[in-house]
Parts: sequence; C-alpha cells; structure tokens
Amino acid sequence: MDAASSRKQRSISTRCCIVGGGPAGMMLGYLLARAGVDVVVLEKHRDFFRDFRGDTVHPSTMQVMDELGLIDDFLKVPHDKLQKLDGYFGKTRLRIADISRTGAKYPFIAFMPQWDFLDFLREKGRRYPNFTLMMGTEATGLVRNGDMVIGVHATDGSGVFTIMADLTVGCDGRHSIIRASAGLEVEEIGAPMDVLWFRAGKSVETERILARIEAGKMMVTLDRGTYWQCAYVIPKGQYDAVKARGLESFRSDVVSLAPMLKPGVADVKTWDDVKLLTVAVNRLKQWTRPGLLCIGDAAHAMSPVGGVGVNIAVQDAVAAANCLAVKLEHGAVSEQDLVEVQRRREFPMRITQAMQVIVQNNIVSAALKPDNEPLKPPPFARIVNAVPWLQGLTARFLAVGVRPEHVRSKEVVPPEVRSPPCR
Repeated sequence: MDAASSRKQRSISTRCCIVGGGPAGMMLGYLLARAGVDVVVLEKHRDFFRDFRGDTVHPSTMQVMDELGLIDDFLKVPHDKLQKLDGYFGKTRLRIADISRTGAKYPFIAFMPQWDFLDFLREKGRRYPNFTLMMGTEATGLVRNGDMVIGVHATDGSGVFTIMADLTVGCDGRHSIIRASAGLEVEEIGAPMDVLWFRAGKSVETERILARIEAGKMMVTLDRGTYWQCAYVIPKGQYDAVKARGLESFRSDVVSLAPMLKPGVADVKTWDDVKLLTVAVNRLKQWTRPGLLCIGDAAHAMSPVGGVGVNIAVQDAVAAANCLAVKLEHGAVSEQDLVEVQRRREFPMRITQAMQVIVQNNIVSAALKPDNEPLKPPPFARIVNAVPWLQGLTARFLAVGVRPEHVRSKEVVPPEVRSPPCR
C-alpha cells in the first residue's frame, strides 16, 4: 500500500489499524504483516527519537527475535549487556539477580536505545508489501457503526482523514487517546514515586551497580558505555520541591549516592537536562470493545521497577498475533477473539504488577522516607545475596517473566525487493 497516494483520497481501508508506533505497536504490525495481514501503523511523531524511554531488551524479547529469525541482525545493533544485577543498600553491596542462572538462550539484558529497537522493526517490516507505517500521523478518535469500532479518525500534515479497519488496536501508551475514546475504565493502582532521568558524562570508570539506596535517597545507574543513564527516584509529586532546592543541591545529592558521577554530573547544566517521568501503575478492567483491542501501556501502565515495560508490551503483541493473525487474514475478528487476548495476557500482567507493587511498598517507599538512621538491607535481599540459586529465580522473574509468549503466527515469505511505503 502506498501511503502517499492513499492519503490523497483521505480515506484508507485496511484489515488492521494499529495506533501507536512503540514496542507493542511495531512488533504487532511486523507480526501481522509477516502473517499476510494488511496492517497500517500510525505514529504521531515524525521519528522515533525520544530520550529516556524504556531501553532494556530482556531475554524474553531476544527469544522472540530468535524465533522470528532476526536475532543475528538484532544483536548487530549497538547495545550494552548486563548479566549480574548488584545494588547498594546503605554501604552494603548485594547481588539481587544473576541472569546467567536463568537458563535463557540469551542470558543478559541488552541496553539499546528504544529508537534503535523501533527502527530495527521498521526496517524489517519494510520487506512486507502489506505493512504501512505512517509517521507524523495522529489518531484523534474512533469511527463507529453503532457499538462496533470500524476505524479511526486521524490527522497529518495534510489535514484530517479516516482509516477504516476490521480491527483497531490501541498501542498509544498510558495516555491513550484510543482507550479514552472507547470509554474503557481504568483501574488505578498507584505508585509512591516519580523518576528524574538524566545523563552524566563518563570517562574511563566503570561500575556494574544497578540500584543505590540510602535513607531518604534512591537512584539507578546504567552504564551505557560512553555515558551514565541515571534515574533519580523522588517521592510522588515532589518534583517542584526538588527544583526549589536548586540544581546544585540536586547534583550534590546525586554525587553523595554515586561518587563516580562527580565529574559527569556537570553535564546537567539546567533543569532542561532532567526529564520527569510521572510514574503510573494502572490497568484496564476490559481491554476490548467490538472491533477494538488495547495492549501494552494502553491496557496496563507498568511501574519502572525492573524495567519490564518494553518486554511486557512485546509479549502482548506476540500473543495478539498468535490469537488473531489467521482470523484477520480472512476477515473481521469476533469480540470473543479479542477477549481471548486479554485472557491470555492478564494473568502475567497482574502478577508482574503485583510484584512491582511489593517492591514499591517495601523497598522504594521505605527508602524515600527521611531517616537519620543508616539504611539496613532488607532481609530478603540478604538471603538472595547469600544463596546463588535464588539469584537465578529473581533474575528469571525479571528477565524472562511470567508465562513468556512464543511466536506461533505463520510467516508469509516476503518478496525480495519492494518499494518501501514507510515515510
């Protein structure tokens, strides 16, 4: 399908319209196109370049890439590897997970900028003539026929137009226009923290410490080779209070937690260099309407605890393709078909969120309480550190997940040469 010529008609028809070009949307678009389904993916931005998005690719996602025959090319994309996860609780260093003990085929977390991950899927999707990606195109609402969703209203640089579809999939994140337009009810679970993301320059030092927790302070540091990617955790709603104390005070707190950041924290020159992530943990009670399915963050916003958001989104996409691809190839899917996707994915999502909430309530909340007493490691962390096989269990939950999905949707071999419709 040629996107430019189609837009002149101001109306497009397709089997499946996916709203949102994040990990869930791009993976589902790729899988459906691979299975021979006509699919249009809408992405409101003109490129994928957004800093401080989820950059962790877990073994479960690499297993999916392996099953798709993409893993060799995928691992050529520049990335950093993390296998053992250590943390400082006060002055005590403990190992909290060891991915080498999971039995995973790819026993490490790959740190890869999300824009590279999405660009990779875009390039692979271009092999299929039934895959259309529309960048700079925003969905503004749903098209309905009675109770049935039959497409989306959208806008781009040329104005408004309509996409008619047998199935619409909302993958447009935690602030989803699609789920709001559908009137789907959101269950808020809550989180005690927000996160301040920033980069700090790096010279030659290296340190494989993931979390740093002291009384009243918490930070995650990710070694990205040429720089540190840092997540400074603050109590919910306290960003203005942190800013009011001044940038120098903030930098001082950062260095007190991670002294190796002292040279590089000078890169934080203004508050514009610090990005606020307002943490939300929620989920839809119902992911579907007739003709509509929500997956990924549009169905369930995950806590940043464990960095599992990208991988849960990919698992949703794999499950959706497994359940729907064959039926979509021949026509519309029933609401019961869509409910089956929710049934398949709701259990692992709820278990993961429940574990995230336990960490939030018992570690993060405790760490963020002002306290003059030195922080003592929680008993569970001490036990895991002392028993290596437990490090494999914690790593398996984190890196492989609950009931990981495997690719079962079919593949239609693409033509070797095609003119790409993506723009």
